[in-house]
Amino acid sequence: MVGGALLTLALTYLVAPKKKGKAKRKAAALDELLLFVNDRIEGYKRAVAETKDGDLRSYYELLVAQSQHFAGTLNDYLHKLGGERETGTTLKGKLYRKLMDAQAAVTGPDEKSILAANVFGERWAIRAYKKTLRHKALKGEMRAAVKKQFSQSKKTYKHLKQLTAQQK
Repeated sequence: MVGGALLTLALTYLVAPKKKGKAKRKAAALDELLLFVNDRIEGYKRAVAETKDGDLRSYYELLVAQSQHFAGTLNDYLHKLGGERETGTTLKGKLYRKLMDAQAAVTGPDEKSILAANVFGERWAIRAYKKTLRHKALKGEMRAAVKKQFSQSKKTYKHLKQLTAQQK
């Protein structure tokens, strides 16, 4: 009887850290993805501010709202895992936005360069989604939500590429 209780206690001890480790891995994966989603928000906000085309402005505003929704969903999952809300962006994104600021100061913003910047940013977001989906710890509705966002990001990328082709 005592041996069975000790065995149960030992098994519980061995299993518990793995669950914490999985939660930490899930949280880390979501946290990293959120940095890219937040970059996406900043990029599209910038496009809204710079574009002169009313149709493109409306589209970029839609993408800002979509990205904010993505971030809200991911932050909700992160919170459930015990993580803190992620509002930061990547260093790569910050540097890229500075480069775009410098380019716009020299040449002035134009629709073609705004679209090109958004295509580039969306490509990075797609890579971040692919990397996140490689984490086997993401399961169930959390994985489904990330997959859905990934699918929408790929559609956005295709549409931006089409818009870029029309600008030529």
